Amino acid sequence: MPITLLLADDQVLVRSGLSLMLSVHPELDVVGEASSGDEAVMLTRELTPDVVLMDLNMPPGNDGGIEATRQLTADDFTPNPDYTAKVLVLTGLGDDEHVYAALRAGASGFVLKDAAPAELTTAIECVAKGNGYLAPGITRGVIASIATRPAPTGPVAGILDRLTPREREILTLMAYGMTNEEIAAQLHLAMATVKTHVCRIIMRLEVHDRTQAVVVAYQNQLVTPGSEQKLGRPRNGK
Repeated sequence: MPITLLLADDQVLVRSGLSLMLSVHPELDVVGEASSGDEAVMLTRELTPDVVLMDLNMPPGNDGGIEATRQLTADDFTPNPDYTAKVLVLTGLGDDEHVYAALRAGASGFVLKDAAPAELTTAIECVAKGNGYLAPGITRGVIASIATRPAPTGPVAGILDRLTPREREILTLMAYGMTNEEIAAQLHLAMATVKTHVCRIIMRLEVHDRTQAVVVAYQNQLVTPGSEQKLGRPRNGK
């Protein structure tokens, strides 16, 4: 089955261009288009697409895409019991504040509008699988932005205490950008074991995907920018 997509952007030409570009991929299917954040929420509820490609700067207001993302990824957004909305932000706003706001709102990935078509399709596939995606050019800035913010307080403080020592270890490697294959090689674990741990980490942290789990890791200072340089890489070099 193809990955179903909803395009949310207030510019008709952008939506038309995206739809035309994505239509050449048989594994992708654009099932709807929205011109505002409110319409994106309404159509997502109606069409339950696998991935919502969301612009940030659109009605209502200037950050309608961020509010729509927040609504789509909220726990009470349940068009049906088996559905979870996944939002991939596609925007020209690549500054750290907008990226951080989108991730905090629940976005699973972030791609700039000047990205190559191949990068966009890769990001869509990653998000559809629940893996999350951050454009390489903005990842370091976002991590630095998250790490310099005050440590969380209130209900989210101590959230890492929900994890076992092994899960904290694996989350650390996830935050360093390692894939499941690299983690398995680093810790001498079976791939199936790593996947199980990753699923449990996402569940225990009450986040939607891998990207959101990494955000939690940096927010709670489990890792800090540059600390990955102290870690040896797997022998396979990936």
